[in-house]
Amino acid sequence: MSVSRGARALAQWLLLGAVVGVVCGVASAVFLYLLEEATRFREAHEGLVYALPLAGLVLGAVYGKWGVPIRGGNNLVLDAVHEGDAQVPLRMAPMVLVGTVLTHLFGGSAGREGTAVQMGGSLADAVARRFRVGPETRRELLAAGIAGGFGSVFGTPVAGAVFGLEVVVVGRLGYEALLPALTASIVGDLVTRGLGIGHTAYPVPGELPLTAWVLAKWLVFAVAVAVVAVVFVELTHGLKKVSEKRVPWLPARMALGGVAVVALWKLAGTDAYLGLGVPGILRAFEDPALPESAFAWKLVFTAVTLGAGFLGGEVTPLFFIGAALGNVLARLLGLPVDLGAAVGLAALFAAAANTPLALSIMAVELLGASVLPHVVIVSTVAYLLTGHRGIYPAQRFARLKHGGPLLRRLVPLRELPGEDAAGREPPGPKGPGSGG
Repeated sequence: MSVSRGARALAQWLLLGAVVGVVCGVASAVFLYLLEEATRFREAHEGLVYALPLAGLVLGAVYGKWGVPIRGGNNLVLDAVHEGDAQVPLRMAPMVLVGTVLTHLFGGSAGREGTAVQMGGSLADAVARRFRVGPETRRELLAAGIAGGFGSVFGTPVAGAVFGLEVVVVGRLGYEALLPALTASIVGDLVTRGLGIGHTAYPVPGELPLTAWVLAKWLVFAVAVAVVAVVFVELTHGLKKVSEKRVPWLPARMALGGVAVVALWKLAGTDAYLGLGVPGILRAFEDPALPESAFAWKLVFTAVTLGAGFLGGEVTPLFFIGAALGNVLARLLGLPVDLGAAVGLAALFAAAANTPLALSIMAVELLGASVLPHVVIVSTVAYLLTGHRGIYPAQRFARLKHGGPLLRRLVPLRELPGEDAAGREPPGPKGPGSGG
């Protein structure tokens, strides 16, 4: 590549990445502001939770009429990265934003990363159409949109950039999209912060030297994290599949899901498992008397909410589940409670989303360098132990987790039949970018 051509490519990616970052940053700022206001209002008016079934009925009707082209959610964005004919409609951004805010307003247990990724993908595709870029550039812009949305909504620009690459293809990082992803994530974070939006400040755990005995404890810890990740993935997907089969009409399905969440709320006797659950995450760092069942309650609340079709993401609920689980495991294994919560917070999502690198980096950005090397060890081992499953069925695999040669094409996770895939190589020619 000549110097002039390289300079043009650099300028193009800085410009397009910055544009994507600005729109993602503004969208995340609006989303986070509305989400905070909705949470405060619900906490001040607890009776709103009883209206969750009605909210589900209305949201289901709206999505049934106008949301069919965007019903794929995160998976639609991931499919669009790999399939040139898959479009991410611009309407996805406002619809998923409003739907997620309403889910939280009425007490649904969901996160925000799904909304950020979908808004980022939708806005990035709009930018690609506006600038009339080619198919390859469009794919890289979509990865930048994922990065910009993720990095700006959590205030973790480096993790956002890596997540935008790692989540797209398991087993291969597409460095061709690194510059636009990093630019979009950094600019998006700067814009969100510049608009006055702050992020949760997590406690910084103390340092713990890594010894052979500590390593052994982390391996046991990782096995438990992997088991919980598998339970979460299977329960969420299983509930969604069963509910779609038994109750095909979306409004009724979401209304019934709302009834189930209200019943769980009354059974639990606390509102700690509603919404994002940030106070529960912070408590897990500090409270050695945290109920041992807290992680299980939040897991069920979230699986029911998302399985019924309510909008939102999985990250923050998984942070809650992971931190609460880490708190319990740390007490059982004789590890520092704050460090156990920190490692569990990152490792559970890493295992469920097949993104151990991004979440290890995210842990450092959120919690400080004292989580190293512990979070990398647990995230990697838990990621491998979960097998070929995850929260994003459209995620592509370039190679199987146990190693071996590159697959002959990029295979969607939904086409890998669990551990049965380990002995087979999917047929077909090599897909774009599957070599190397």
